[in-house]
Amino acid sequence: MSEAAPFDRGGRTSRPGPPERASRETDGGPLRGASRKPRPDGGGPVRLPRHLAIIMDGNGRWARARHLPRAEGHRAGATAARECVRACAETGIEYLTLFAFSSENWARPTDEVEQLLTLFGQVLARESDELTENGLSLRFIGDRSAFPPGLRETMDHIEGRTAENRGLKLVIAANYGGHWDILNAARRAARAVEQGEMRADDVDRAALESGLALSGLPSPDLLVRTGGEQRISNFLLWNLAYTELYFVRTLWPDFDRAALADAIREFRDRERRFGRTSEQVALASADVAGAR
Repeated sequence: MSEAAPFDRGGRTSRPGPPERASRETDGGPLRGASRKPRPDGGGPVRLPRHLAIIMDGNGRWARARHLPRAEGHRAGATAARECVRACAETGIEYLTLFAFSSENWARPTDEVEQLLTLFGQVLARESDELTENGLSLRFIGDRSAFPPGLRETMDHIEGRTAENRGLKLVIAANYGGHWDILNAARRAARAVEQGEMRADDVDRAALESGLALSGLPSPDLLVRTGGEQRISNFLLWNLAYTELYFVRTLWPDFDRAALADAIREFRDRERRFGRTSEQVALASADVAGAR
């Protein structure tokens, strides 16, 4: 289950004794070796995930290890998320989806849920100007009807204000669940059949996908989950069918640019076959290279 909050402004305060990091440091640059610039050997551009999704897990454990309130962990996680957004925008990743609040997170203690929602609203209000100035667009997915009216108004406002921006497409999953998403799409298709807009046999993959929360966006190429858990926790169940999964022990507040670079390096080294053989993939790659 996600323990994350959205991004926040300002640097992290000094904390005693950070846990051991699972990722290795890189030597300079925001994401050395993970840009779209041509390679020194004259080959094609370095392969990046076009769409990166992240389950931001570990805020509570990060705070507990430092004998701090859980709220401090969420604030530190918010700062980490903000830096991740900046790094992805600078690197050339086109889409970034962050799992900020799951539909199951309502089961947490009431005071923690209230703190998360308050932090969420404060961060959105503060970040609106910077998102707009830097050309990022923000989209929310999930059932926002359960949120307080003021928070829903803030979400609607920032979505509208950034809708025409052409930079990084940032997606925040808030009160989101994969089961809810698929059921919602199925109900839309069922209503269309009931109203005579299509036949039951017309409900194909494209028809169902048009009703999903990520409709119009490519499926994630890479899913990163921090915190050491190795599950997807009801996140983007339909869209992750062929996504590369990367699990890391690093707690979310410690997931920095070096850790992101590690994830991208791992992604670059994987062979994505989509049901084909390695020989077919190699042949297709050779055809693309020959057509340049």
